[in-house]
Amino acid sequence: MRADVNSLSWRKSSYSNGEGGSCVEVSDDLPGTFPVRDSKLTGTGPVLVFPATVWAPFIQALKGRA
Repeated sequence: MRADVNSLSWRKSSYSNGEGGSCVEVSDDLPGTFPVRDSKLTGTGPVLVFPATVWAPFIQALKGRA
């Protein structure tokens, strides 16, 4: 499946700052998958797409480190 990632709605991580530092964005527009990109490379950089079965445990592991 291919999707036009530029037409997706993206949200920035709450841990990203406004100074152009580590900025990660994720989209909730594709059911069952989670596209992730670096907001500094919007439109030119790669987009990684993770299945929900991998994304959910990843987020839970991050929350355990907070």
